[in-house]
Amino acid sequence: MDLNGAAAIISGGASGLGEATARDLAAHGVTVVIADLNEERGKSLADELGGVFVRTDVSDENQVQAAVDAAVAIGKPLRVVVNSAGIGWATRTVNRDGSPHDLASYRKVIEVNLIGTFNLMRIGAAAVAKTEPVDADGQRGVVINTASVAALEGQVGQVAYSASKGGIVGMTLPAARDLAAVGIRVNTICPGIIDTPIYGFSPNAEEFKAKLVAPVVFPKRMGQAAEFAQLVRSLIENDYMNAETIRFDGGIRFQPK
Repeated sequence: MDLNGAAAIISGGASGLGEATARDLAAHGVTVVIADLNEERGKSLADELGGVFVRTDVSDENQVQAAVDAAVAIGKPLRVVVNSAGIGWATRTVNRDGSPHDLASYRKVIEVNLIGTFNLMRIGAAAVAKTEPVDADGQRGVVINTASVAALEGQVGQVAYSASKGGIVGMTLPAARDLAAVGIRVNTICPGIIDTPIYGFSPNAEEFKAKLVAPVVFPKRMGQAAEFAQLVRSLIENDYMNAETIRFDGGIRFQPK
């Protein structure tokens, strides 16, 4: 898959893993569409990279369609769909006070993380399917979804988050099988502890990060967003990588707490 001259749409592309991916792909000749709720940051980044920003709630079908339409309107073949939008949540199934996990927050996490991923995957893939194949294999494009190690080793309080990310892992193989008919590959990345702005920048944040790093096998540090972006690009460029869920975690295995 030759990225130069192609278009890509990236949900959650205004910050963190999505921003790093947008920067990496743009540096390799891709015109990026940043689909995010953060207008100020999204527009600024899109202008910097020569791309396009579309304000997008990934759980909203019409907004996702508009973002994909904007990617198609660029005039370059849409080859890449990257799902990196998501939210976190921490609540036990039954809280310490005896109350059950509220359904509204559980539903919200599923809507953004799982349904949002499916929304962009299905609508984006439909657009990619209309492009011309790029090689003798009939390949047209690639979908990269972002799950989490929590999909496999959910901790206490992560029942909603793990369910949402586990659903993404579960979609990987059947989606790849579905989309094989139109020459689109699907892979999922499960990041571990990645150093993004979500952890903050205060001295206390550094202490918290040090505790998070303790179970990492090697290298003994948090992963970098740029390393995630490099993996995304590798999965796009390697034509035989398909239907896989890849851990990106320095060998960490989450403990119950």
